[in-house]
Amino acid sequence: MQGAKGHVDVDVILDVDQAAAWAAVTDWAGQSQWMLGTQVRATVADGVGVGGGVEAFTGIGPLGVWDTMVITEWDPPHRAAVVHTGRVIRGTGTFEVFALPAGRSRFVWAEDLELPAGRAGQLGWPVVRPLVAAGVRASLARLARQLADR
Repeated sequence: MQGAKGHVDVDVILDVDQAAAWAAVTDWAGQSQWMLGTQVRATVADGVGVGGGVEAFTGIGPLGVWDTMVITEWDPPHRAAVVHTGRVIRGTGTFEVFALPAGRSRFVWAEDLELPAGRAGQLGWPVVRPLVAAGVRASLARLARQLADR
């Protein structure tokens, strides 16, 4: 079952305008404050623009996984897309920020991941997907609280 894909997308309404939301979600080091169990940093070109690089480590202590990414689309303050280039996490991801009335915005995080472990990965995705979505949802709730407190 080579090439099996797993999709997840989560969105949140933010009580800040599109520009402020964009600044927050593309502040790579700042993501470490709201992404559960994850430390993020820019690696190439400060993580700005096509070809920029970002990496994230998700885990506890030395146990975890590195997620290396290269930016493939950069359209501030609307959309950024990456390709995941790591050994474990591969596929594509997008961040989209939509302006809403009354100075609010909607942030959508989507991932299309290449599932590892062949048939086992494909069979396990229905179990893993809700856990991944719950983690992203909790992270986005933290982001929303952080922005509301500013």
